[in-house]
Amino acid sequence: MPQLHSALVILNGKGAGNQDVREAIDGLRTAGNTLHVRVTWEHGDAKRYVAEAVELGVETIVAGGGDGTINEVSDALSQHSESSRPVLAVLPLGTANDFATACLIPEEPQAALQLALQGRAVPVDFARINDKRVFINMATGGFGTKITTETPEKLKSILGGASYFLHGILRMDTLKADFCQISGPDFHWEGNALVVAIGNGRQAGGGQPLCPEALINDGKLDLRVLTSDELLPALLESLLKGESNKNVIEASLPWLEITSPHEMTLNLDGEPLSAKHFRIEIEPDAISLRLPPNCPLIG
Repeated sequence: MPQLHSALVILNGKGAGNQDVREAIDGLRTAGNTLHVRVTWEHGDAKRYVAEAVELGVETIVAGGGDGTINEVSDALSQHSESSRPVLAVLPLGTANDFATACLIPEEPQAALQLALQGRAVPVDFARINDKRVFINMATGGFGTKITTETPEKLKSILGGASYFLHGILRMDTLKADFCQISGPDFHWEGNALVVAIGNGRQAGGGQPLCPEALINDGKLDLRVLTSDELLPALLESLLKGESNKNVIEASLPWLEITSPHEMTLNLDGEPLSAKHFRIEIEPDAISLRLPPNCPLIG
């Protein structure tokens, strides 16, 4: 007799009408699994649904949406004790699905939900920023953040992740570096940065491998700074080819601090946070995540 499972699925409101998702959930319920479904309408809904999942005692919480939904659910999970946290799983329904794509989580809802219920639960890290917000994939600052936050919704709905790259090309005239200082254990850098990427995961902005060597279970943050020297060559070589470049500063750190004389905005898996000072710390083995056996982000 097959083992039965329980989960609460938190769907971003944009994906609530997805017929493939409905059919996959119906099929898993018919097979005897218990799946509760909740749909987010506004900010804060995910937090309430995670609390409900903890009270229900389900094995798994499924974040159904894009990187922003995963971030919101992860953040809500982090506010519960480790002993009471359900396992996290991902149902990719966003524009770019950067985290899910890098983890090789299936795009097809049936396969993704099967993995969510039956996949292995792996302890993974997340990063905490300024002792309050968390991210599981990546924080980015500079020109890349400007592009991802300003890309029109209609363009994203038509082109998906490629929309970020296209919008970036169209906005090259707005390239502007930010002066900042970045420090960590045995590391210090200051200068003008075009893009700052702090990766627990590997890619952002619609498939750009900003931190191509990052692992989500190594207890480290991968830092990558694209400096303002030779702006266009550094941007193209580092973002599109993944090649080394003298204009790219790299480090692997358990924590780091960023200080700027003016307010900077970091994009945390799609959620903006603005400040003049950021302290970002990795929290090893913070949550358990259901992953495919061939996930390249596990060391």
